Amino acid sequence: MKALVTGATGFVGSHLAEALRQRGDDVTALARSSRKAEPLIAQGVSVIPGDLHDGAALPRAVEGQNVVYHVAGLVAARNEAEFLRANGGGTENVVAAMERAGVSRLILVSSLAAAGPAPRGAPLSGDEPARPVTAYGRSKLAAEQIVRRSGLSWSIVRPPIVYGPRDREILKVFRLARFRIAPVFGDGAQELVAVHAEDLAAALIAAASSPATTGRTYTACHPEVFTSAQFGVAVASAMGHSVTTLRIPQPVGRAVLSLTEAAAKLAGQSTILTTDKANEFFQPAWTGDPRPLTRDTGWRAGYDLKSGLAHTYRWYREAGWL
Repeated sequence: MKALVTGATGFVGSHLAEALRQRGDDVTALARSSRKAEPLIAQGVSVIPGDLHDGAALPRAVEGQNVVYHVAGLVAARNEAEFLRANGGGTENVVAAMERAGVSRLILVSSLAAAGPAPRGAPLSGDEPARPVTAYGRSKLAAEQIVRRSGLSWSIVRPPIVYGPRDREILKVFRLARFRIAPVFGDGAQELVAVHAEDLAAALIAAASSPATTGRTYTACHPEVFTSAQFGVAVASAMGHSVTTLRIPQPVGRAVLSLTEAAAKLAGQSTILTTDKANEFFQPAWTGDPRPLTRDTGWRAGYDLKSGLAHTYRWYREAGWL
């Protein structure tokens, strides 16, 4: 197979490109940074310099592909317009380039944020009406809607928390756990699911390989449901010690997020930790059901939370990140 991976220099995209190369696929990456692309080149990935708004590079990258995995996206932005330009506008450009090139198979990596929160005890199947609660979630839903309106043979995969080697977000939780504390927003009862990056890469490949997934939306995750408090405890357990859970009430959490957002603006930067993000942090559950994806592809997550965090911690130690 010939496959294009957008966002291949990022966390999820790099795992996907690696998995595709390991099975012998001919992989192309569209990459803005030549430095970040060096590990891809070393694996035999063909790299085309450019981004999703490059009117010359994107058509070159799409031409002749059997499948396009659209992974690239913005997770932190200064405002909703930035999110929409990157996640909505970037997807629109990918779709247009594919239609012009006659390439039909598209796997869109969206987010559970596009679906919105779940009721406690009732993971989402992917067929429910979407109710995103943040600018990021709305931008990912906009990308999904662009794909659904296209004439392409598409499948949408919505990951929840993604963790594993090379991830810098969960690394922050590990670093806090070294000090024997695990902060959580709210009372720590928020229900969550997660997926290891290697399992997510396998899920994306499985979705692309099965005709049954065409025109469908899935959650790729391990079926294990855990609370936000249990997640901090599990991280510490992977490191061989315990933690004290620090519960942050909603008024305090929103005040802290307001400060981090203001500090980022003063520095001319973007951050995930914004007041808008509080609309996700204080929901009852962010859970999805992987059974529809298993039904249509046979895929199952190999890492539960305990084994996945242990694997991630070993990688952090060996890489010198912890």
